[in-house]
Amino acid sequence: MAQPLMPHATAAWLVDNTSLSFQQIAEFCGLHILEVQAIADDTAATKLTGRDPVRAHELTQEEIDRGQADPEYRLQMTKGPDQVRRTKGPRYTPVSKRQDKPDGIAWIIRNHPEISDGAIGNLIGTTRTTIAAIRDRTHWNIANIVPKDPVTLGLCSQRELDAIVAKAAKAKGIQAPVDNRLEGDREALISELRAQREQAARDAEAAAHAGEPGAEHPVELDADTLFKQ
Repeated sequence: MAQPLMPHATAAWLVDNTSLSFQQIAEFCGLHILEVQAIADDTAATKLTGRDPVRAHELTQEEIDRGQADPEYRLQMTKGPDQVRRTKGPRYTPVSKRQDKPDGIAWIIRNHPEISDGAIGNLIGTTRTTIAAIRDRTHWNIANIVPKDPVTLGLCSQRELDAIVAKAAKAKGIQAPVDNRLEGDREALISELRAQREQAARDAEAAAHAGEPGAEHPVELDADTLFKQ
């Protein structure tokens, strides 16, 4: 499916100027729904300047109206002249974001070592020399490089990152990462409750064997007995 020329800026305009759902905007712009949420919450790496897809002849007002009337409707891009496709080579990155590239590269190297330098270069739009320098910690600015998610930095989309992670995992014959944090919390909770139950049983058994007063037949105490010393 064709996508807008500037998906993030287009998403920002649609969020501010329409009542389309985040899912509709994400599908039209080729973004992850969380990216659209971040744009709506102004938590993206930089404040985006919206780009009107109607003026850009990528979307008609009638199509927007259909989408606003039906949340399940999928927006269709206006058919126009074929867009110039990017040829082989580094991805173009706006000047304002180029300083963030080393942080994004460092994040991928640390969290996804299975991804090749070539794939990182195509995703971020950089050279193998730069990647190697960051990997070997010989980069001229290595002391100031802080690993940061390239999606948050706006260097790529979550969908693009997920795609190269899955492809690299398949090539290496390893299982793609699965988010099982909730499962881990559930198992931890079950273990904690089981431990508490077993400890309570042990305490009760110890009290019974020790013959503690009141363990089996509690004694009723009146006021005179309580305060008699």
